[in-house]
Amino acid sequence: MASPQADRRAAQPKGTSALDRLFFAAFLIALLAIAFLAGALLSTAKVSPGPQIARAYEAGRALYTQATAYDDVYSGDLWYPQRSEERGVTRIDRDRAQEGLTLYASGEANRARLISLEGEVLHEWHLPFSEMLAEGHDFPRPRPDDFVYFRNLHLYPNGDLLAVLEGNGDTPYGYAVAKLNRDSELLWLYTGRAHHDLTVGPDGRIYTLTHDIVQKRLKGFDHLASAWLEDYLVVLSPEGEEELKLPLTEAVANSRYQHLLHTVASYSVSDPLHTNAVNLVGPEAAENLSFAEEGDVMLSFRELNAIGVINPEREELVWATRGPWLGQHDADPLPNGNILLFDNYGNYQSDEGISRVMEFDPRSMEIVWDYAGTPEEPLDSAIRAEQQRLDNGNTLIVESNGGRILEVTPEGEIVWEYLNPARGGEEEQHIAIVASAERLSPDSFEPDFLAALDLSDTADLAASTSTPIDGREEKP
Repeated sequence: MASPQADRRAAQPKGTSALDRLFFAAFLIALLAIAFLAGALLSTAKVSPGPQIARAYEAGRALYTQATAYDDVYSGDLWYPQRSEERGVTRIDRDRAQEGLTLYASGEANRARLISLEGEVLHEWHLPFSEMLAEGHDFPRPRPDDFVYFRNLHLYPNGDLLAVLEGNGDTPYGYAVAKLNRDSELLWLYTGRAHHDLTVGPDGRIYTLTHDIVQKRLKGFDHLASAWLEDYLVVLSPEGEEELKLPLTEAVANSRYQHLLHTVASYSVSDPLHTNAVNLVGPEAAENLSFAEEGDVMLSFRELNAIGVINPEREELVWATRGPWLGQHDADPLPNGNILLFDNYGNYQSDEGISRVMEFDPRSMEIVWDYAGTPEEPLDSAIRAEQQRLDNGNTLIVESNGGRILEVTPEGEIVWEYLNPARGGEEEQHIAIVASAERLSPDSFEPDFLAALDLSDTADLAASTSTPIDGREEKP
């Protein structure tokens, strides 16, 4: 009786050998290599179906990256290794710090807090994105709640809160604008892929940024990807209804500043602008700027290393400039006509951190003031970050990656410092970013909301306590 091995040998085609099988395997590998090279050539030459193959590949790679690199919230960019174990207010000079309350957004969640100068939490807003969507709003495949956070905020006098929501590890990462009442109940939700920033005009209209993936070629800009993330300047009514949606890459391409698009680095051709700030030009700033009118919108284009001004009525980019900054955020037009911004990478040649806050005169391009920290306490935030010029001349600075808010004098002395108490990860060694912060006067709030904050203990504490500028708050 024949063995099984003999049966298998008999079933093989005549003349088949190990060498034949090796040649056949090599033939299959060669076919696959030819198919790969053909796809690559078609993609490079932008001949169909090459671009479609390239887009499918990029989409697959993005999904794989999201599933692997962003499965742990602490491995993303919402949490960083803490630089200090201290928490809350760590430094305060009550004689020189600007009086008021500080509103800030934390990367730990959809959470905003209003704190006193002493760090006491006076009010908190928190509503997970999943609960917002549960009220009947549609949004495709959102990230888990731990990955969705408030990026920027606006507080109304009655305690209502506007917030921009982003989803970490998603593309597009812009999610929504939400309006909550003081009890964190959802009033309305705009799911238009809002990202980075918002501001509210004198008439109550809301100016924000949105983005979405578009698939088309911009004439004259073939170096840009065929599928790219287009930013939009969006104007919402006070009720959250979309009134204007202006494509910003096209606005740059159609302006006399179109040459800026030719400066886009190869790694940014799929996100050519990365617009990250929207601020209104006020009446005093307009009087001091020949290129802007009251109601124009100042924007920061990170990937162009440029600041621009859009006239929303004419839908036109009326002015733009580049300067000695890199990867900047939060371009604020000041009443004197100068511009204040956070320069994330432009301080790389100094002994301090890589970042600085700078005020420059756009008429002469002269830097009239900057703050970069010190070698002992550097300013270092590769992404996000912002600043606010206060009424007393000090500057409130958000060092986002460090989870830190600090107030500095014109001479660069720290008169107030706050470290985000939110810690997590292994042995709580990670600190949640501070996404944004703003110092607000209690006089800006309505009496009933102010009464709900119960500032009496805070006022008594401020009047009875004095800590020198280089002192540290004693921990209870």
